[in-house]
Amino acid sequence: MAVSVLRDTRDVLTDALGDSHPLVTPIDDFLTDLRNAGRSRNTIKAYRGDLIMFARHHHDEIEALTVTPVRAYLSDNIDNSAATRSRRRSAVKAFCAWAVRQELLEANPVDKTEAVTVPKGLPRPAPYEQVHKLLNTICARRPRKDVPIDVLRDRVLFELAYVCGTRAAEVCSAYVEDLDLRVDNEHITLHGKGNKTRVVLLDDRGFVALLRLYLTRTGYTNGPLFRPSINGGGGPISYNAILNRWIKYRTAAGVDLEIHQLRHAHAMELMDSGVSLEVIRRRLGHAKTETTQIYAQARDELVDNEIRAARRRRDAARR
Repeated sequence: MAVSVLRDTRDVLTDALGDSHPLVTPIDDFLTDLRNAGRSRNTIKAYRGDLIMFARHHHDEIEALTVTPVRAYLSDNIDNSAATRSRRRSAVKAFCAWAVRQELLEANPVDKTEAVTVPKGLPRPAPYEQVHKLLNTICARRPRKDVPIDVLRDRVLFELAYVCGTRAAEVCSAYVEDLDLRVDNEHITLHGKGNKTRVVLLDDRGFVALLRLYLTRTGYTNGPLFRPSINGGGGPISYNAILNRWIKYRTAAGVDLEIHQLRHAHAMELMDSGVSLEVIRRRLGHAKTETTQIYAQARDELVDNEIRAARRRRDAARR
């Protein structure tokens, strides 16, 4: 399996850049080292895409790499969001740092460029009513026996993201073996960013019943928890596949929600229930409490907006 993955990576690089591009081999070696170090497939895929774009600005040997093509690449991305520009700069910086360690470069040319400042935005939690409208558009929580397996899968998948506050990638990568369904003590082990794992309590009895029904109907006893409709016996379902399904369901429900808002909604509901920031941090898998703090800030902003709206209604009534 590992050989096939390596060959696929090389093929993607040569298809995008051509067999003769001088950066194909060093980029492939860099990605191989990342894979051997245990970096996730999604991380490697993101690095590969960003480095392919960068390689179109440098058509020379890696030893000749200077700050000039780096600046050209960053300038070419100036119309993208700050987060995207920061990520792409970081990918090139990591690649060049690897090249320095391999003694292919004497110094990292990215160090001569300024880091991109990414403004911290507040989370946009999905309103409770809209979340449940969308989930019920997929199928009822007590589904009919004739509900197709892929539809039942979608309901369980998206509700898992909601009731546990998971990232979409964590849901896609879940395995049946990650479940601990001992009665009254059900948990799931989630595999998050940086290959970090956390165990999350499944405390919603209705969802646990739905999950058990899904396992019974699919007959899954091991392997990926969520599998593609066409190749259900293969690997885990991809993010692109669930994104396409999500878009279909939100259109049918008439709501404008992103998948990641389910995670935000869960966090805000915990905060409204008086759960401490530290507990929320651990449940969401944040490395730092400062990251979780944004939910408190978002709540302050929502309170302010409600007060302003109430004041406008009061002033309008007095006219």
